[in-house]
Amino acid sequence: MALSTRAIRRRIKSVKNTSKITKAMELVSASKMRKAVSSVLMSRPFARLAWETVASIGAVIDVSLHPLLRKEKKSQRVLLILLTSDRGLAGGFNANINKKVVQIVKDNGSENIDVIAVGRKGADTARRLKLNLIASFTGITNNPKFEETLPIGKMAVEDFIKEKYDQVILAYTDFISAVNQQPVVLELLPLGSVNEFNDTRRDSSLARNDGRAREYKFEPNPEAVLNRLLPRLVETMVYQAVLESAASEHSSRMLAMRNASDAAGDMIDSLTFTYNQFRQAAITREIAEISGGKAALE
Repeated sequence: MALSTRAIRRRIKSVKNTSKITKAMELVSASKMRKAVSSVLMSRPFARLAWETVASIGAVIDVSLHPLLRKEKKSQRVLLILLTSDRGLAGGFNANINKKVVQIVKDNGSENIDVIAVGRKGADTARRLKLNLIASFTGITNNPKFEETLPIGKMAVEDFIKEKYDQVILAYTDFISAVNQQPVVLELLPLGSVNEFNDTRRDSSLARNDGRAREYKFEPNPEAVLNRLLPRLVETMVYQAVLESAASEHSSRMLAMRNASDAAGDMIDSLTFTYNQFRQAAITREIAEISGGKAALE
């Protein structure tokens, strides 16, 4: 009996220590989430406007003016930009986007896909699925900066222009709210329609379209403007996706740690109840032994 109560006390102490850790991680993730969400909300209007502008331009000019606007053809080689986290303990954050990756592999075949992984978990997924990992970026999802994501966009643009790839896909987790994050697969290149990007948003005020035809005048010429504008758009979309993924990661980790803290509290209550039962049984047995000994002496 003494051994059982001692083991339960050790278990209670261990769970309490774990609860302290998960509570601290929850608070840290909540702080990081607030900062990440602020960055996401500030950058969304610019990213949307840039995407809508290029989609509008693509509707009124010859798409052959720039290789990033070339008409879609049957995809042969695919470049997948996969955004995940560097660390675990984030609930279903990485598992949900990995399901999308598995579907992409089924649709295109693993031999036709090259991967740029942002986050260690994405690189691990690529290796597990036996995909060709051509680049891996770590340490940028915690506090993303635009200059840190520039190499990703430049690599995608240059390889697509060289026709090394027929399609560039961006797989990330879209931040909807603190309790809702949605895995998204976006065709980044060739530059898709604005509706594809709007489908990943839930703010209808940002997706309004008055339906009026727009006219554009290019100075000095359409080629010069598109050469400057389109690569910047791709870089902006990659950066926006990294921001969305970072906010989703911190939100998912905060909720996971909160659930872990709640589960630890329930376990402590259950162990304490069991401990008290053992203790009461021991006291009752000792009283019975004392009473029996007294009766025997009399």
